[in-house]
Amino acid sequence: MSHNSTLLLIPVIAVIGLIVLIARFKLNSFVALMLASLFVGLCSGMKVADVPKSFLEGMGKVLGDIAMVIGLGTILGKMLAESGGAQVVADKLIRASGEKKLHWAMMFIAFLVGVPVFFAVGLVLLVPILFTVARETRTPLLRLGIPLVAGLSVVHGLMPPHPGPVAAMGIFNEAAGKADMGKTILYALLVGLPTAAVAGPLFGKFVGDRVSLGLGVPAEQMSPKTETKVPPSFAITVFTILLPVLLMLTATVADLALPKENLLRQCGDFVGQPSVAMVLAVLFSFYSFGFARGFDREQVLKFSNECLAPVASMLLVVGAGGGFSKVLEHSGVGRAIAGLTEGRNLSPLLLGWLVAALIRVATGSATVAITMAAGIVAPIVAKAPGVHLELLVIAMGAGSTILSHVNDGGFWFVKEYFNMTVPQTLKTWTVMETIISIVALLLVLLLNLLV
Repeated sequence: MSHNSTLLLIPVIAVIGLIVLIARFKLNSFVALMLASLFVGLCSGMKVADVPKSFLEGMGKVLGDIAMVIGLGTILGKMLAESGGAQVVADKLIRASGEKKLHWAMMFIAFLVGVPVFFAVGLVLLVPILFTVARETRTPLLRLGIPLVAGLSVVHGLMPPHPGPVAAMGIFNEAAGKADMGKTILYALLVGLPTAAVAGPLFGKFVGDRVSLGLGVPAEQMSPKTETKVPPSFAITVFTILLPVLLMLTATVADLALPKENLLRQCGDFVGQPSVAMVLAVLFSFYSFGFARGFDREQVLKFSNECLAPVASMLLVVGAGGGFSKVLEHSGVGRAIAGLTEGRNLSPLLLGWLVAALIRVATGSATVAITMAAGIVAPIVAKAPGVHLELLVIAMGAGSTILSHVNDGGFWFVKEYFNMTVPQTLKTWTVMETIISIVALLLVLLLNLLV
């Protein structure tokens, strides 16, 4: 076998072995991911000393991006539940949409919340409401949960200002011409909403009746243990939940409207940084969901402390997923895939989607997939006039969402929050991500005929 073929076979063996270790032999997910990472690194020819370094680099990167956000979001969710705010929003949502349309309401809320915030932020903000609504209406969790994560995932993968599409636009601006930000957002909306509808409410209704889940530990943590005499109003509850979203949106608007040296833009960038925005929202929630509801300092401290312990094991697993992804990236799998695509006579839109999809499946990182795909496709696009770069960015974003599995930190994040087994997560989350990728590609190709 050629070196490239071997590089492509090794991750396949590692992924199959990882699933068997976890599902069949019940090995701890964190330990199994470490073993899979060591196997890939050693078998691919990496220097022995570089394998653990790559794993730690990937784990540190993932935890650096989301650990604070998840921890702070968990505290905010606990305060929301204990104050009765989650019940207030759930009751309003049930009355407004009716039980038969709740899955559509979940998708639209997630789509809107997901525009300015990362996937993990959106999920930790909305999951207390999801659990409360599911419990109140006795609706299967996945019938509501799949639309929620579909809305967040579509926006994260296809639409600026999320990092993947923005990185691709930057690469094209340097090598192949300028991709217009406004058009990219408009096209992403035209593609994203129908895609989220198919992958969310429609698929969620199908799979929700076939995969039965208990609410599990995260839901128990978000269940109120203390009764409050004065629950918050709907307005203050929604404002507190959306405060980090508004702060991050402020940073985005400031970046678009003001020069870098402007003091207001610098202040906006500071308060809009995800960790800072979450800290400010949590501090505000201590008042709006805590002291204003009659809780004292000891009770607020108790709520904050008791909700964080279960998060630790989840963070280790998610971080290990990031470590596995980084080892795959450093092993040269992405370069092997690039070699396979050279000289292929395909439409640039199809080529961009295919390259991003292959890298995503191999390495597990959507951002790495779309960034590497943009670098590979940009020289080809520069020699092919008439390509709509905005649609190409969305096509690569669609490719970067496909087939999320055990080498993706997001896979473990959703698995742990929804209390699923690995096979259940593959049947639900992985299939949903693949639906997003294929439906979005088809809509991009259709839109390309019309613009």
